Amino acid sequence: VDSTTGKIYAVNSEDYWLDVDAYIQIEPRSKKKFSRLWYGWENFAQGGINEKGLFFDAAVTPEQERLKGYGNPKNNLGDKILAHCSTVKEALMFLEKEKIALNKSHLMFGDKTGEAVVVEWVDGERKLHWIKDHKLIMTNYLLTDPEAGNFPCYRYKSIEESISEMEKSGEEINLLKVGNTFGQAVQLPRENEEGRVGGTVYTSFIDITDNKFFLSYKLSNENVIKLDLNTEFNKTKRQTIKLKK
Repeated sequence: VDSTTGKIYAVNSEDYWLDVDAYIQIEPRSKKKFSRLWYGWENFAQGGINEKGLFFDAAVTPEQERLKGYGNPKNNLGDKILAHCSTVKEALMFLEKEKIALNKSHLMFGDKTGEAVVVEWVDGERKLHWIKDHKLIMTNYLLTDPEAGNFPCYRYKSIEESISEMEKSGEEINLLKVGNTFGQAVQLPRENEEGRVGGTVYTSFIDITDNKFFLSYKLSNENVIKLDLNTEFNKTKRQTIKLKK
């Protein structure tokens, strides 16, 4: 959140196998559901935003014991949350109502008021990490229990330092400058022992205040999708935008 203008930005870098058939899904508004955009693969939203300005993203974390009485989702959780919730608080209530507690990942939510939170389920309890000093960062370690794994994290540190430098510069903050804070956090293509290549599949940039959406596919400046969310959310037909070079 820009402390001067109040504008709200969200950036996500999605790291996975580069041969995955990723796409953007835009669902139209209905009587009981909000219009929404999400990105992911295999009919599962990895992140997205809806017409009310509710944003979410997820990241894999070290596995935890399951919470008694709760479970992982059996369907497209992100799409359901974006379809029915308009604020961070409503999203948290939805998770409780559905008795959902992820044991291998954590979730970030942000909304048009500037509220944001990372929710984790650790040691049998739900833990909430609220936005502080106008920013909130998550990667692949548990903020509640860093020693559980994936820590220290150079990507987290890089993003944190880049944001601090941007804030200290005194220059006007915009979506491009916010996006540049992820410069050292992306994953270059790397082949494993079986010959499968992993890395950053896409990076999304969202201006939540002005409803602008950008997505760069496979770290390319040429494969950039630009969308005006005000226009997209008023369309009446479902859209699927396949990501490919």
